[in-house]
Amino acid sequence: MPVPVPRQRAIPAVESGQAPTAAPINGGPSAEPAPRPDNTGEHTENTHHTGANGAAHPHLTLLLIEDDPGGSTVLPELLDRSGRPIRVRTARNLTEAERLLTDDVHCILLDLALSAPGRGDDSDELAVLKHVLELAPRHAVLALTASGDAERGAEAVRVGAQDYLHRDELDGRLLSRAIRYAVERKRSDSAERRLAEGRVRAQENRRLERGLLPTPLLEGSPLRFAARYRPGRSRALLGGDFYDVVRTSDGTVHAMIGDVCGHGPDEAALGVELRIAWRALTLAGLCGDELLGTLQQVLEHERADDEIFATLCTVDIAPDGRRAGLCLAGHPSPLLARPGRAARLLPYEKNGPALGLLPGARWPRTQVELGAEWSLMLYTDGLIEGRIGEGRERLGQDGMVSMVRRQLAEGLQGEALLRAAVNEVRDLNGGELTDDVAVLLLDRVA
Repeated sequence: MPVPVPRQRAIPAVESGQAPTAAPINGGPSAEPAPRPDNTGEHTENTHHTGANGAAHPHLTLLLIEDDPGGSTVLPELLDRSGRPIRVRTARNLTEAERLLTDDVHCILLDLALSAPGRGDDSDELAVLKHVLELAPRHAVLALTASGDAERGAEAVRVGAQDYLHRDELDGRLLSRAIRYAVERKRSDSAERRLAEGRVRAQENRRLERGLLPTPLLEGSPLRFAARYRPGRSRALLGGDFYDVVRTSDGTVHAMIGDVCGHGPDEAALGVELRIAWRALTLAGLCGDELLGTLQQVLEHERADDEIFATLCTVDIAPDGRRAGLCLAGHPSPLLARPGRAARLLPYEKNGPALGLLPGARWPRTQVELGAEWSLMLYTDGLIEGRIGEGRERLGQDGMVSMVRRQLAEGLQGEALLRAAVNEVRDLNGGELTDDVAVLLLDRVA
């Protein structure tokens, strides 16, 4: 769909080169046109007209680029669709044109006979047009050719001009209509290009997300898995949060979630590296303190700055599904929900330091009884650090636990529970969260 025309800034008459009726083309930007009075005493250099609804509408502005020493060609009066004068600026060369090419210019009328800068030959008849298209990629361009030179005009359109006109066949109505058509066509082409680029970007985003976000390896496990991910940066594919779930050959289900400090693309890339390293080490048989120590070595080698660290929570669930081992590296403790009992946080007294902070650190493993039927929710701090309303109060772990308890009482589970939790945290924050959010849920039904 067409995009709105940028609002014009006021251009002094001495700069604008605005041409009155039958103004000579060779009037340069330094020539001050005489204002045309009417019965109200207003002049045509006013930059806006006011419509019936009181809104100001900008004039169309044409930049004419032509060197006509003879001064024989005259430019007819130009009117927009509403009958208002189209403002005209004139430039004798591309240096003047570049100075006058401000954001409020909508269309360029270019003489193809003009010499391109730095060219002393005629090897490329459209060199000046190509130069202007590079100079003004967002502006509509009309090519001005000699009478009968239709072939050159058609070639100009193929190169990138919106249309072409013959010099000796100009009249006010034809030129005004050509300007309006060129501006609308350029808007339409630009909107269509942006739409196509957006579709391609969305397709690439989906491909990247499929490649970067993990596919859980739970074949043969009775556990149900759900996850929710929302990067904090606008238009980002991934943030610094990461998670994964795999089942090893002995039937143990391993789950982890982590958060690299920071929000840039380097942190996101490091998070992916740590997630892949965790999966490889887990499938190789490492767990607990040995696994976290190796991950810390990976982080120390891959991080761009010595101050970058990562928090991590790992859980290994026994093959019978009734108990688990928990290791925390500076990360919030998971939430456990069981039928007939209030959801609660797992113990976090043995929380070790974040990865990358202390060389030779240790991370104790805590044994946790899960029971026959349960839901275990792992999350990053983006879920608990959002604000509540306009004040400085944050949701916190206690607020998150209360929220999830209520949602569980309402019958929510699986993906519906995670979606409701993330959406409510965002609503409480009064808009999008600034931090990344990752949440995963494992359920065991007896």
